[in-house]
Amino acid sequence: MVASVQKARIIVDKAFRIAEVDKRIYGSFIEHLGRAVYGGIYEQGHPTSDKNGFRSDVKELIQELGVPIIRYPGGNFVSGYNWEDGVGPVEERPRRLELAWRTVEPNWVGTNEFTAWAREIGSDVMMAVNLGTRGVDDARNLIEYCNHPGGSYWSDLRRKHGYEQPHRIKTWCLGNEMDGPWQIGQKTPQEYGRIAYETAKAMRLVDPDIELVSCGSSSTGMPTFPEWEAVTLDHTYDVADFVSLHQYYGNRDNDTANYLARSMDMDHFIHTVISTCDYIKAKKRSKKTMYLSFDEWNVWYHSNDADSKIDPWSIAPPQLEDHYNFEDALLVGSMLITFLKHADRVKMACMAQLVNVIAPIMTENGGRVWKQTIYYPYLHASRFGRGVSLKPIVDSPVYDAKDYTDVPYVDSAVVYDEENESLTIFAVNRHLEEDIELTCDVRSFEGYKVAEHIVLHSDDLKAVNTADHEAVKPQSNGDSSLNDGYVETMLSKASWNVIRLTKA
Repeated sequence: MVASVQKARIIVDKAFRIAEVDKRIYGSFIEHLGRAVYGGIYEQGHPTSDKNGFRSDVKELIQELGVPIIRYPGGNFVSGYNWEDGVGPVEERPRRLELAWRTVEPNWVGTNEFTAWAREIGSDVMMAVNLGTRGVDDARNLIEYCNHPGGSYWSDLRRKHGYEQPHRIKTWCLGNEMDGPWQIGQKTPQEYGRIAYETAKAMRLVDPDIELVSCGSSSTGMPTFPEWEAVTLDHTYDVADFVSLHQYYGNRDNDTANYLARSMDMDHFIHTVISTCDYIKAKKRSKKTMYLSFDEWNVWYHSNDADSKIDPWSIAPPQLEDHYNFEDALLVGSMLITFLKHADRVKMACMAQLVNVIAPIMTENGGRVWKQTIYYPYLHASRFGRGVSLKPIVDSPVYDAKDYTDVPYVDSAVVYDEENESLTIFAVNRHLEEDIELTCDVRSFEGYKVAEHIVLHSDDLKAVNTADHEAVKPQSNGDSSLNDGYVETMLSKASWNVIRLTKA
């Protein structure tokens, strides 16, 4: 008897529009933590460093990703950060005990250097203000320093520091994870709501054109979630444009089937926050829609044991340096697919972080740079996931995992680039043992052809990339064909797939 083949079906139609994809969902994050800055993007004396100390080899990989916005300078770091320490002559800047991560911050890189670097690589900055140890006064001074043209104390100080033109930073985070007991200056929801509202009010008086992100819960596991969102947004709804979401996942019990289903938890998280936002909208009789900024997300668990052994009070120790394997790349792919499914409300997202610290890019101090496994789904989504997110109707076999039921083996999102007349189908096959025969109904895209089928696959779920060997990398070896309006293909077991169609 011939064994039956697993089959799935997707219907894609131009009329099934979710929303235009905001390119900022492909953002990232650089915090003054571990080797993200020092030894990551910046390393004086490195063979590839430019005159300002920033590594050109790292810059090239970031530019390949096309990162549109980068959150800075934290993270937990920002809740104890005095931004004035990081401006002016570098030789006059103080060294501070950095309490969030228990290191020494030398302040070799600060606001001006980072914003200039971000502009050079083609990224905007999402700047966070300190609402932990500081507040309204600090925030209004910082935005005056960054965005006011001149003729005032702080703007003229920026000009004195060598930056004649304002940075014109548009997007600002009102603190970071203020509900977390690990946070310096933790707030109750009422306390945070009040200070965030007053800070937003002062910042908009300096620059009315900015957009602001109100802090959401630090994760779905917080005991106050989603009450925190409801209480804080009751204060900030009228002054904020976004509410933040943060979530990390790990496979600590080595249950890969359950691990790959965790994007369903992310989907539920997003639905819950949207519901809470819309409750406050209804309560306030508002016409304004609150959007979501998922400004911390990734896999994070590999480095936990190593981090517990780091001695305190050093400069840029190797903290949070997860070495990602192939199954991590599959989950990252599904997390990106989840953002695309919610393109109508998720308008910004930041993979945390960009270099060395739970990052797609790794470096050696004084040496090489390489791409981790998770680099590739991020690259493909950023490169091909721009346009209109379409709602695919997916009929897939399902499985039950430890924490989830009815998990579709095929997880998919579809993006239509009208301007360039291209269609991209992103698909993860979560099945660990079997390939899946996939049929995609694309009859509304008459005159299209299959241009490419990129596959990221490894027979070893635990395979990792190193500076010496790239064990996991994409291949354009997918066997997809388009006949009479139907794409026929085979999704390899445990694989990330990018099927690209273009107008013939």
